Amino acid sequence: MKVVILAGGMGTRLAEETVARPKPMIEIGGRPILWHIMTIYAAHGLRDFVVACGFKGEMIKEYFHNFAIHNSDFTIDLRDGSHEILDRREIDWRIGVIDTGRDTMTGGRVLRLQKWIGHEAFMVTYGDGLGDVDISALAAFHKAHGKLATVTAVRPPSRFGGLSLDGHAVKEFSEKPQTGEGWINGGFFVFEPGFFDYLDDDRSILERDPLERLAEEAQLMAYRHEGFWQPMDTLRERQMLEEMWASGEAPWMSAE
Repeated sequence: MKVVILAGGMGTRLAEETVARPKPMIEIGGRPILWHIMTIYAAHGLRDFVVACGFKGEMIKEYFHNFAIHNSDFTIDLRDGSHEILDRREIDWRIGVIDTGRDTMTGGRVLRLQKWIGHEAFMVTYGDGLGDVDISALAAFHKAHGKLATVTAVRPPSRFGGLSLDGHAVKEFSEKPQTGEGWINGGFFVFEPGFFDYLDDDRSILERDPLERLAEEAQLMAYRHEGFWQPMDTLRERQMLEEMWASGEAPWMSAE
């Protein structure tokens, strides 16, 4: 099963970082968040990726073209440009890096990838969100219900510290808690090939007409994920993810 990662947006809410690079290339622990997302899937045996590029996509292409150099030590002979990788780390991922247009909408990006995806079920997620989603259980859930699409439903993380009060006394303080009410779209989709029929052109927005129509036709199911999920929309959220990584207890790295 191929995994599509939507990595073409401009990331305007994180403009301090995205002025110089695409959002999926913003680093956590010295590696792009795109790499972290891939490790979530690879931990469950899904290692065939298609990255939908757009804004500053050449930086994503360069990163994967020179992946071994970016992630290993090496020597280089400046006389002829030849180099030798000294501590090659074997990663058995297959990655398609496809330009899907600078201004193409999310659904349009998926549509442009149809010929690379083929006639089989596939997964899709965003290039800026992490979670300890059980990908194997998600795939099994999708297969069992037999519908065209599955979305992973998550609890929205609060953007402010939570307070538990007893009168004027603070009984408990929780920094960045997940709210206990409601569910939101957390990405980590699974689609059957028939989903392409719901996409019209580059203007198709995945989260609007396609998913709305699927819901109306009872073809969209929700896999409930109660665990960790966090998008990276602000510098504060990036710093929070960085601190989780530095602690050695990043939740998304326990996704197996």
